Amino acid sequence: MIILAATPIGNLGDASARLREALAGAQVVASEDTRVTQRLLAGLGIENRPRLIALHEHNERQKAGELVELARDADLLVLSDAGMPTVSDPGFPLVQAAVAAGVEVTAIPGPSAVITALAVAGLPTDRFAFEGFLPRKSGDRARRLAELAGDRRTLVFFEGPSRLAASLGALADAFGADRPAAVCRELTKLHEEVRRGGLGELAEWAAEGVRGEICIVVQGAAEQRADASTALERVLGLAASGTRLKDAASLVAAETGLGKRDLYEAALAAKRAVPPS
Repeated sequence: MIILAATPIGNLGDASARLREALAGAQVVASEDTRVTQRLLAGLGIENRPRLIALHEHNERQKAGELVELARDADLLVLSDAGMPTVSDPGFPLVQAAVAAGVEVTAIPGPSAVITALAVAGLPTDRFAFEGFLPRKSGDRARRLAELAGDRRTLVFFEGPSRLAASLGALADAFGADRPAAVCRELTKLHEEVRRGGLGELAEWAAEGVRGEICIVVQGAAEQRADASTALERVLGLAASGTRLKDAASLVAAETGLGKRDLYEAALAAKRAVPPS
């Protein structure tokens, strides 16, 4: 059996009784970083020293078959550095391989940065989507955000401190500077902070430098009546940020119900009407 176990995202006090029991009895543990697992065992006062196997983004596909065969004969405990394995962490290829091979997979639930950030952000929680990390390249990031700009669900992202200001700026460009959002930093840790405001305001704040593990929570798009002139402005704005004009017209057509061809032709005409600088 493969056991996916959620580990604390910052505060060791959040380790569940089931996690402690599993660690105390485990013979084999596959973990994202074996050094982090050793510190977890020591921090929880667990004397058991199981066999530790590294399972990370660089080797998980190669290791999956071996670990599935190992799990046929003995329970395999799978850990990421924090939170639940497979959620923007190693483990998904292993679960895929286990399901295909008929090996049972279960989980020990526990702390989740996604759900914790969503809970404290003060934004709607009835419908939400987790988008993981945004693309590193600005063009790819702009295209991803253009696809999400009309999504009415609350969106949750992971981000690193060095890229936070750039990502918030890109979000403000794609969604509007006034779109409500929250930056949740160092959740469950000593210096936990939740900064709320419009995306533009948050981007300015982040430009000064921010440290720690970060989640960004962004309110979904408001329902709007289709307006041709507003829709055209949005198409042109998306195109200016790097989205192909045809793709921008398709996205806005899907958001508004207006005709894709009409939007595309109107955008072409608008671009031709602007004299070259």
